[in-house]
Amino acid sequence: MTKVLSILVSQPKPESEKSPYFGLAEKHKLKIDFRSFIHIEGIGAQDFRKDRVALETFNAVIFTSRNAVDHYFRICEEMRVPVRDSVKYFCVSEAIGYYLQKYVVYRKRKIFHGKQTFGDLISVLKKHNDGPFLLPCSDILKQDIPTQLNSNELEFSKAVIYKTVCSDLSDLSNVNYDMLVFFSPSGIKSLFQNFPEFKQNDTRIAAFGPATAKAVEDAGLTLNVRAPLPHAPSMSMAIEDYLKTANKRG
Repeated sequence: MTKVLSILVSQPKPESEKSPYFGLAEKHKLKIDFRSFIHIEGIGAQDFRKDRVALETFNAVIFTSRNAVDHYFRICEEMRVPVRDSVKYFCVSEAIGYYLQKYVVYRKRKIFHGKQTFGDLISVLKKHNDGPFLLPCSDILKQDIPTQLNSNELEFSKAVIYKTVCSDLSDLSNVNYDMLVFFSPSGIKSLFQNFPEFKQNDTRIAAFGPATAKAVEDAGLTLNVRAPLPHAPSMSMAIEDYLKTANKRG
């Protein structure tokens, strides 16, 4: 097992200097680069109309991310759908609820939120279940979200208003890092779309979440670092745990 001296994280570079990745790089003398393997593109009004979802008829909207917030109000503007004061907004987290202030005046009577997970939001939705909910989302929606809504008999309609696409990584020329870190199956798809001849060889692969881990294995790659785990709930902690062994032996 060779030492891990260079890591490519398939996400944008953290804005905060307090990111654990920077501490990890300094502590273990690593080169850690950041590069998004995927990015979000909005779906235009012309294509959205094909789905025949009448945004103006919904009085309750569910937001699972800031991307959903941004693209919901973008598509409303493009389609000239007025933002009505009567609409209620239901957010997975308080942070997303506060983010809504970018577009609407924050009022407790119309903005509700769960704690952190979609499951936490279900009880809130059931208390305000007085009509169909609109679920703005990407073309890649976690299946457990509609499953939970259906199992709790909550009527909803999906509005696919943005999509996840593979980024152009041609400027990297080759992926020459000791470790690649992924956070979604789309990242694995982007790797092979950009580098169809990619061979893992001695490169270590780290994956966050069971869906990403499965995508790694389905692609015929060896998964070396898995997160979250009970003793390593974050990816940076899981990587550090791996380095204790790999860099000691190398």
